[in-house]
Amino acid sequence: MAPVESLSRPTLKILFAASEAVPLIKTGGLGDVSGSLPLALHRLGHDVRLVMPAYADAIARVSDAEPLGTLPVPRAPGPVRLLEGTLDDGMVPVYLVDAPGLFDRGGNPYVGPDGRDWPDNALRFGTLCRVASEIALGHSSLGWQPELVHANDWQTGLIAPFLADLAGRPATLFTIHNLSYQGLFDRPTFDAIGLPPHWWSPRGVEFYNHLSFIKGGINLSDIVTTVSPTYAAEIRQPQLGYGLHGLLDHRADRLYGILNGIDYDLWDPATDPAIPRNFSADRYRDKGPNKGRLQQVFGLDERPNALLFGHVGRLVEQKGIDLILAALPRLMAQPEVQLVILGSGSAALEERVRAVSAQYPGRVGTRLGYDEPLSHLVEAGSDVFLMPSRFEPCGLNQLYSLRYGTVPIVHRTGGLADTVVDATPDALAAGIATGFCFEPATAEALWSAIARALALWRQPGVAWEKLAATGMRQDFSWATSARRYEELYQIAIRHALAAAG
Repeated sequence: MAPVESLSRPTLKILFAASEAVPLIKTGGLGDVSGSLPLALHRLGHDVRLVMPAYADAIARVSDAEPLGTLPVPRAPGPVRLLEGTLDDGMVPVYLVDAPGLFDRGGNPYVGPDGRDWPDNALRFGTLCRVASEIALGHSSLGWQPELVHANDWQTGLIAPFLADLAGRPATLFTIHNLSYQGLFDRPTFDAIGLPPHWWSPRGVEFYNHLSFIKGGINLSDIVTTVSPTYAAEIRQPQLGYGLHGLLDHRADRLYGILNGIDYDLWDPATDPAIPRNFSADRYRDKGPNKGRLQQVFGLDERPNALLFGHVGRLVEQKGIDLILAALPRLMAQPEVQLVILGSGSAALEERVRAVSAQYPGRVGTRLGYDEPLSHLVEAGSDVFLMPSRFEPCGLNQLYSLRYGTVPIVHRTGGLADTVVDATPDALAAGIATGFCFEPATAEALWSAIARALALWRQPGVAWEKLAATGMRQDFSWATSARRYEELYQIAIRHALAAAG
């Protein structure tokens, strides 16, 4: 994996392409990143603009959306308009790709009401890529052309293939947020999208006789990044490479791992309006009233001295919710323990989560669905955050937990390994521990970490408070991560110039 070089930092024009962004629409960490990183880059002085689909929710939430005109997009079902608005009180322009036949659908942007992928997802996100490439080439009516396009995940993986052969193209950087979602479609879909025919090859987008959006981004971008250093190494191995580990290893000199940050304007317990009592590392004990409110909301017994565990996330195997459920009988055998779970996902896991709430009334509370303000309360009111993900490219909830003095218990993988310092005796003595790590990803190993946390909680004195306060003082702000991206953008531009030369 290539190291990041230190270079001078001129102002850059950056087009940031994504399929979701907070506060317009969010299904996961990609939305958080796409809403926060452009703002952090803007604060560093760059001219950064976001392009994403014009979902109904996005149009409703963007500031002052105005039509800019239409773009010719072959094979799109009807005209494609470009709408312009802004993020964060006008700081970052947003271009919404308005194709009602593709994006004017309620609910989840990727799946229909039946839980299945929209059957035309290839055309939907192929159109997003086509429009982003037209903006990148200066073919729109914006009077603006970026020096670099930063694409994110499979939904924008075809931007680099659309641009790669063309003179005057900007540099391209592609970020893998989760390699397990690849955007795989059949050969007729490749023909329908209209990519240059020669990209149907192993050096293009062809992957075992399928079109792979994500392979296009990996193969043809000037720089490839992912969202933590450990995950950048993990995806070069068969277990987490999903068949692309050989390609990623081949491109190791262009592959970088940069941790995501979090927006401390939104996630700060000292100022958070979503919690009843603000607190900080120096006022840790003011955290207590948030536990009482969390217990009320989830129907738990109101016990100030309970050790309250929290979990927020998608209810899918990747996130390890089944490991939590397997450890639950032993957890509930501890008289001081309570648990809250907030999330949604597979129907089978949702049913199991619903059942444990009925099985342990007053001690386990669950809420199916996603509620952003409630997730803040879970972080503020819990004492411990359970995050036993089988793999986790970066993870954000452990970063929120650290900021809110909620001690994380994590599987040692990906970004979790890079951000949580295990509370070993030596790390505790040195004052650097921030949570509890375990491996492998089994219920037994999870329980061992929980048992260690229980033992520390039960110790007299302030050992637990010191551990939590150490986590609160860590810096995982976007400012740090944005500066590393800033350096990579310049490296990508240099590679693009050399390729054109």
